[in-house]
Amino acid sequence: MKINSTGKNMEITDALRDVTYKKLGKLDKYFQSDVEANVTYSVERNRKIIEVTINLPGTILRAEESSDDMYTSIDKAVDILERQIRKYKTKLQKRYQNGETIRFENIQPLPQENQEVNKPKIVKTKRFAMKPMNTEEAILQMELLRHNFFMFMNAETDEVNVIYKRKDGNYGLIEPEF
Repeated sequence: MKINSTGKNMEITDALRDVTYKKLGKLDKYFQSDVEANVTYSVERNRKIIEVTINLPGTILRAEESSDDMYTSIDKAVDILERQIRKYKTKLQKRYQNGETIRFENIQPLPQENQEVNKPKIVKTKRFAMKPMNTEEAILQMELLRHNFFMFMNAETDEVNVIYKRKDGNYGLIEPEF
């Protein structure tokens, strides 16, 4: 596996790079040697964040983890990637229905007709009345419903907006742009 490392707001030490290569090296048994992994290390408000993206034929595996310690974040990200790989591998085994163990070597993207069969579909439609409200009221409604996003009619702009809760505990607002 070829690993590309970049750092945001931090310098990548040799020890950090070595630990990452060793941990991601455990995943080599699933891939050919020419698979490429992009690793981004960053620090935001004393939180150490690692993002790992692996491009495979037909899919992308991605993990993003943060904690107070970069080494803990690396361990969590590798665990997530390993689960994703096992899940994808099982899916491929079922698709080819021979039950033999497979590697990601020489796997071509799935044909379009098979993708249509397993394509997600809308199974439920919800309708609700939207009265105009400001963002503070929308946040209150979202919290009362215990959702992590809420769609509302913005009283100031008369446009449909979405308010959502971010991982850092703050809120985000999505506004349409025409």
